[in-house]
Amino acid sequence: MPDLEFFRREIEYMRVQVGRQRNDILKLQRAGICTASAEILLQRMLAKIEGLCAERDRFRKELPGPTAGKVLGGRKR
Repeated sequence: MPDLEFFRREIEYMRVQVGRQRNDILKLQRAGICTASAEILLQRMLAKIEGLCAERDRFRKELPGPTAGKVLGGRKR
């Protein structure tokens, strides 16, 4: 079963890939090449990131213990 770190690593990896895809789309647009299929791929990548974020949040809520859902190093009142 994946852990919280798996989701974080996968989301970060996908975000890097999205940045590369956006750069590729810009290069294609500058060259005057159709980018429809590249934009569809980009939308699928963004949807996958949203799904991973939802899974990460659901997994975080299910974590036992007092640190579930809290920010480390937060302010104390």
